Amino acid sequence: MGCIARLGCLFVLVCLAVGAWFTRDKWMSKVTGSAPTTTAVSTGPVWEPLTPEAGARGKRVIESLQSSTGPVFANLKASEIASYAFQTVGSTLPASADSVEAAVIGDALCMKAIVPMKDLAGSGALGPLGGLLNDREKLSICGAFRVVKPGLSEFKVREIKLREFKIPTGAIPRLLQQINKGKRPEGVAEDALPVTTPKSLGDVRIANRQVTLYKTTPEKTP
Repeated sequence: MGCIARLGCLFVLVCLAVGAWFTRDKWMSKVTGSAPTTTAVSTGPVWEPLTPEAGARGKRVIESLQSSTGPVFANLKASEIASYAFQTVGSTLPASADSVEAAVIGDALCMKAIVPMKDLAGSGALGPLGGLLNDREKLSICGAFRVVKPGLSEFKVREIKLREFKIPTGAIPRLLQQINKGKRPEGVAEDALPVTTPKSLGDVRIANRQVTLYKTTPEKTP
């Protein structure tokens, strides 16, 4: 009987040990005084570098919308649409900028880069802020695309930041003139940058960390 009793006690102890192991998250912090370890999941934006290769991929996808047998919509990564729009089609950031990256944040396409302040000082848009900045600072631009007419779209800028300083909304047009000194096509807003796009492009939407381009729907004849 003593042997059976000892085996019974051992079985109980094993059951208690197993139960303690599976419930350790509930009692371990009380014993050690520390919070249970959890695995952090990153939910922040995914920044991708702008490259000629990404621009070439974006161009192929965009041009596929021109085919009558092509897709009716196409999804692009932030780096692909930004590289196409701002390297292949036209320069938005100063040529001396480096570490250029793009990301989709909410319903906006954002870009950031390190730029020399002398490339922007001539606009006068920085005002007293210019005296607080270093020779090279981080510039970030966020906005969204809008189709102006067949063959022409605009990147309407919602926000510009230098380091962590937000540029006043009223100063954005002057700063954009300093960044992009080319002739502004008719119909493009003062707080936007012109982007040449295929005539077949009908709409652009930004969501879920990607940019979706939609083909123009042909009008039906009666």
